[in-house]
Amino acid sequence: MDLLDGVGLGTLLLHWLVVTLLLLIIVWAMIKVLTSGKIMSRGAFLFLSFFPLISLFPIPPPQFENVQKAKQEQRKRKEDSGDPPDDETIA
Repeated sequence: MDLLDGVGLGTLLLHWLVVTLLLLIIVWAMIKVLTSGKIMSRGAFLFLSFFPLISLFPIPPPQFENVQKAKQEQRKRKEDSGDPPDDETIA
């Protein structure tokens, strides 16, 4: 319950206000795109025709693969330096 001690009515109202404003901005932007699409159908068509071009660009590899490679290189360096591996347990 210690986490909830600092939460007051003001904090709750502030968060509610921020979420409400963000939702209103999103709805307003969607309505604006819809009305501009109805008015300028050629412009909306050209705008939407460029979205598939995004799929042509390569997606970079996830960061965790780079971390795994770095761990493997670190293990190789330890083995090359002559340090005993950390995985072995002494019985």
